[in-house]
Amino acid sequence: MSLEALPAPPENVGKIYVSVVELAGPFFRTHGIKRGPLSPGNTGLNRFDAPDASYGVLYLGCDAHCAFVETFAHASGTRTVTTAALKNRALSQLKPTRPLRLIDLAGSGALVRIGVDSRLFAGDYQRAQLWSKALHDHPAKADGLLYPSRLDPSRRAVALFLDRHWKFAELSRQSWYAPGPQRVLLAEIAEHYKIELIENEFVASRKPVRQQTMF
Repeated sequence: MSLEALPAPPENVGKIYVSVVELAGPFFRTHGIKRGPLSPGNTGLNRFDAPDASYGVLYLGCDAHCAFVETFAHASGTRTVTTAALKNRALSQLKPTRPLRLIDLAGSGALVRIGVDSRLFAGDYQRAQLWSKALHDHPAKADGLLYPSRLDPSRRAVALFLDRHWKFAELSRQSWYAPGPQRVLLAEIAEHYKIELIENEFVASRKPVRQQTMF
């Protein structure tokens, strides 16, 4: 099957079998240092954004590693990150006031049951957005999607539908380059992914970046 052949969702979305999980968090989000953690970013440029702009989507990581790699290593081949880029981004830890109900696209059998494969996370954005719309409109009325990170499938990410009724308590927010425990966490993540932190400007990636911040 070609990369362009990811099946479109069926017309009757109510017949799609979905598994819904409840997660209490906390969740993690990388965002501009001057913006709040719940700012959704540029609608339409991300994988699970609404194809018709009928709802917004907020992207979160289930851990700090996911929030880091989906932002700073979003372009495949990126192996360096500047301290300037880190200082301009914050990491926020967020706790929902109730467990989030998420359609599970990461569990065993989840993709087969809805009739897709891993190209939903790594293939064409247009088809992924059609699936986002279908799952958003599903009778399960989930808060969003739980899916594997494209860059590190062992990590879980969340695409949260902004038109659902949920709230977050902000547990922490600080620059990715803040001193103390945050710097220790940064060093651990950089070592894990073998990413070099440098002082000069961001090295150009080999592929164009659709947008600067995934989360």
